[in-house]
Order: sequence, then C-alpha cells, then structure tokens
Amino acid sequence: GPAFAVEGRPCAGADYDATIRRILEMLGAVPAGAVPVYATHDDEAAQFGELSATALQAKSCPGVVLDGGCRDVGFIESAGFPVFCRYATPQDSVPRWECSDWGHTVTIGGVEVATGDWLVADADGVVVIPATLRDEVLEKAVFALSQHGSDRAFQALRAYAERPDLSVDLREKTIFWI
Repeated sequence: GPAFAVEGRPCAGADYDATIRRILEMLGAVPAGAVPVYATHDDEAAQFGELSATALQAKSCPGVVLDGGCRDVGFIESAGFPVFCRYATPQDSVPRWECSDWGHTVTIGGVEVATGDWLVADADGVVVIPATLRDEVLEKAVFALSQHGSDRAFQALRAYAERPDLSVDLREKTIFWI
C-alpha cells in the first residue's frame, strides 16, 4: 500500500500528556489504507503497540513498518495485523520517545521512503517502489501474475527490489515480521 512517513526521536522524561496527544494526532493524520513507515531513531522503546494497531486497523491500514520497536506482540499477532519492526520490547515509548513529524520523507537502512511511495512486503522484506514508478512496476507484476501465478509476480517485484537504492535487507537489519 501507499507509505505514510512518520519520524520521531528519543526524549527521556518527555511530558506524558503532550507525548500521547502527539501520537494520537499522528495516528489521526494517517490516511485510510496507508502503511505508516516509522523512522524512530531509537533502540530502546516500543513506538508501536496494541492501541496503535487497533487505530490503524480501524482505518483499513494493511500494516506498519518501523525502524524501531513493538510491544503487545501477542495481541497484534492474534489480530492479524502485519508489523515489520527491528525489535520487540515491553517498554512503552511514552514518555521516552516523541513523534516529531509525519507526511514527509524518511530514511530507513539507507533507503528513502516518501509519503505516497508504494510498499510491498512479506516475511523476507519490504520493497519500496517510488510513487513515480508505481504504475510501471505494478503493471509488470500484474502481467507476471497473469502469466505465472503469485509466486512469479512477487519474484518480479523482488528482482526490481534488488536495486540497492530501493530495498532494505531486513535480515541484515534484524527487522522481523510479527
């Protein structure tokens, strides 16, 4: 689905109410059907959990990608909401992390992801298709699907994703699928 870039930073001792209000404001700004892509710049707290997953599911978002942490993994797994993240932790981000901006371009693993770019993901990784190339790439994938089935269509997307400027090797970054 279409990416929606989110960015934040560690902020020890941040005001609890202000931090949670900012996260709620960001969740309200996520367009229906979009895939939030978080550049957290953090290695300790969980920027995503049950409440965020529930809010995004209500907006028909197909999943989330975050270069950061997730909590409430059991609940999110049972809800069937796809999460691609770098680590899991019970440590809530509020008040340790703050959401600073959204709706722009972020960089994760050296790959730029702009709001409106297209994301395709499975347990092996996430492919970023720049918005300007989306129709061309998806047309080729649909053709491959019609000729060879779903495995070949995803292989065509993977071949495209081998361009180092467009894909993140998730195993190398220890990002995992929940």
